[in-house]
Amino acid sequence: MQLRTIGTRTVSAIGIGGMPMSIEGRPDPEQAVATIHAALDAGITFIDTADAYHLPSDGEPGHNERLVAKALASYGGDTSAVLVATKGGLQRPPGSGGGPWRRSGRPEYLKEAAKASARRLGVEAIGLYQFHRHDPEVPYADSVGALRDLLDEGVIELAGISNADIAQIGIAQEVLGGRLASVQNQFSPVFRSSRAELDHCAAHGIAFLPWSPLGGIGRNRDASTTFGAFQRIADERGVSPQQVTLAWELGLAPGVIPIPGASRPASIQDSALAADLVLTSAERAELDSSL
Repeated sequence: MQLRTIGTRTVSAIGIGGMPMSIEGRPDPEQAVATIHAALDAGITFIDTADAYHLPSDGEPGHNERLVAKALASYGGDTSAVLVATKGGLQRPPGSGGGPWRRSGRPEYLKEAAKASARRLGVEAIGLYQFHRHDPEVPYADSVGALRDLLDEGVIELAGISNADIAQIGIAQEVLGGRLASVQNQFSPVFRSSRAELDHCAAHGIAFLPWSPLGGIGRNRDASTTFGAFQRIADERGVSPQQVTLAWELGLAPGVIPIPGASRPASIQDSALAADLVLTSAERAELDSSL
């Protein structure tokens, strides 16, 4: 497994996103734990979760955090190198259904949310804590200031932000005193609106974590679409188009670490293989020209 860096930690080049295991359509707990175990078996050492990954009907946050903790505790191998990242700043209150998630960026809320996440994960300090999404009712610097305080207090080891633009990245870097470890934005061949943020992170030594890195590709398999070139190269290589997609993303910058969501062992096993798939310059040129 190829390795990459988030702040002071070295992790696998491919991570796993836990959201599909805990929201609508989630698998039974045994399958979810088996999926995380399959990721660990494949050499994945980066797990991304959030306190908001649960059903509104659950009544309390943290379903996925507890699931991750259970999977790590029950795994038969060494998990000391695993970095678990979680997030705070979004809520799914009862009655919200499938509607918009509620944003909550108040510093006092984020500090309590981080401590609650640490308890659910069963850790003294969270490996990577990320501000989930900007709350327009709270100045961005104030929300990130909570992460600074959590760093200084030792509640978290690394600080990151999610769903952020370049201006917010700059604010976070300033507030954190240059300690911003990562930015997690949506990015895939179909959804490339965060390419500027990806390039900005690469230029400043900040890890960029694409969420939904395979988003949209299943709807674009025809050769005439954007995704057609990815499918053609996959067919030629005898691999899945998902592997080609993740390999393309890995080649964009040394700090890119895609975190495909998974709810089945087979899907994360396939994604993990992308870390060792090296595309030729001609293949990359074909893919780039198709976008």
